[in-house]
Amino acid sequence: MTPFSFERAEKASASAGVRYLGGGTNLIDLMKLEIERPERLVDVSRLPGDIRESDGAILIGASVTNAALSADPLIRERYAMLSTALLSGATQQLRNKATTGGNFLQRTRCHYFYDTARACNKREPGSGCDALDGHNRFHAILGASEHCIAVHPSDMAVAMAALDAEVRTITADGEGRTIPATDLLRLPGDAPERDHVLDDGELIVEVRLPANPPARQLYRKVRDRASYAFAVVSIAVALDVEDNVMKNVRIALGGVAHKPWRADKAERALEGAFVDASVFAQAADAELQDAVGRGDNDFKIPLVRRLIITALRDVTDLSKEHSA
Repeated sequence: MTPFSFERAEKASASAGVRYLGGGTNLIDLMKLEIERPERLVDVSRLPGDIRESDGAILIGASVTNAALSADPLIRERYAMLSTALLSGATQQLRNKATTGGNFLQRTRCHYFYDTARACNKREPGSGCDALDGHNRFHAILGASEHCIAVHPSDMAVAMAALDAEVRTITADGEGRTIPATDLLRLPGDAPERDHVLDDGELIVEVRLPANPPARQLYRKVRDRASYAFAVVSIAVALDVEDNVMKNVRIALGGVAHKPWRADKAERALEGAFVDASVFAQAADAELQDAVGRGDNDFKIPLVRRLIITALRDVTDLSKEHSA
């Protein structure tokens, strides 16, 4: 392991040229493999963090653990799909350590990224991408580029994207800013080594969940085994139904892109439409019109289509009406 300095933050402040350590469930592994080589590491896991209500919105400290967040009564009552997403994300031991801020910033689980003998533009810019013509079953079908087809591994971030969460940060110059969760992470383009839009030393301090989220929520994850596996694909859906008409429709997909994929085309097709299976299919087709498979992951396209349709049927209770 490359030598580094270590210090523990006494208060929430940002500094250039550092990497922040939350639960360490991803960063420590990457340091052991020398994929990450920080010269200065700052432990922020012990900074004060709580979950509180403010004008109807919920504010979540970045150091709140995934376990605490998933079990919080306010989250379970108003943002149920976030709790479900967190509980599907890892073992209890990992949820006890992993933090809200760190969960957003975990890096891809692409096996070419972890194998230092293989070409990976994310790990070593300009080296190429062996996943393009390699074993790419878990890789992106939306928003990818010729430089990278890796996907983001977080379950939590998918639910946060669908809930219109916002991330509050502080920067090394002492300023703060608020970033929509949908804009925090980025698509690969020609710079896949840049996972997010944060500046050098910028620190996530809080996440805000807007008040009055849609009443009907669902998070569903398709994976190779029943527990403790990353998503092959996943979906977060939130909406309201009034007089059989869908409103406030929000959909995000996981396991399909370099970041949680906000399904804008599907949302537009559904907003203001009547609850109907044919409308669900049209929305899924609209969202996937630009999807591209790379061989091993071609199956994801019809799988995501079925996932969107069945998730919408379930969250609108259309399945129950048809089975009655």
